[in-house]
Amino acid sequence: MVAFYGTELSSRLMLGTAQYPSPAVLAEAFRRSGAGIATLSLRREAGGDQAGADFWALVRDLGVRVLPNTAGCHSAREAVTTAQMARELFGTPWIKLEVIGHADTLQPDPFALVEAARILTDDGFQVFPYTTEDVVLADRLLAAGCEVLMPWGAPIGTGLGLTNIYGLRTLRAQFPDVPMVVDAGLGLPSQAAMAMEMGFDAVLLNTAVARAGDPAAMAEGFAKAVAAGRLAHEADPMEPRDMAAPSTPVIGRAFL
Repeated sequence: MVAFYGTELSSRLMLGTAQYPSPAVLAEAFRRSGAGIATLSLRREAGGDQAGADFWALVRDLGVRVLPNTAGCHSAREAVTTAQMARELFGTPWIKLEVIGHADTLQPDPFALVEAARILTDDGFQVFPYTTEDVVLADRLLAAGCEVLMPWGAPIGTGLGLTNIYGLRTLRAQFPDVPMVVDAGLGLPSQAAMAMEMGFDAVLLNTAVARAGDPAAMAEGFAKAVAAGRLAHEADPMEPRDMAAPSTPVIGRAFL
């Protein structure tokens, strides 16, 4: 079990809802993944028109917790307004906070991110900030009221995996009791397993599943990798060595 803002979930896998070839494929991917959270963008799916209403009905039928996000926002004010609209539409205080600062890498704007996080937490939101692996920025977000951090593995949609393992390990070690979700940039189940082995609490991905040749199979693969990685972390794995060590002892062997 994993808990965010006091809510326990049985799955440590979160999935996005964009880019799937069809609603049926999206539903099957969620079914086979067992994902406990679905992220969705208010900017992409308006609640008032028929298409938006149909999409929202599909998401409700998935039977998972909804995490609206502020994808595509480029200022604190824009993100706050989008979050307030999402709370009204989806009826949840949860919000994945994205404030983009760089058009090519989609890297968060750290200054606007902290500003928006403080405004939203003061307004009763439970904020999941999409951030980098920067320890100082993480500290500022926690001071602003965030109780969860969502550091990127790599830029959104790249599939590059964990591009700064040192930074992620440092972040995890610096705040051992803070729930953390590796968000963005994962392309393969093995990369998700690595994040879980490092002690992260969950992973969030979208493109790697939605754009796969068989999204449902890929979703199931990620689910199994997340479970395996978490199990390995809890098993207290051996430390790596620079030199070989025989697995079979030589004491007691016969000398010929």
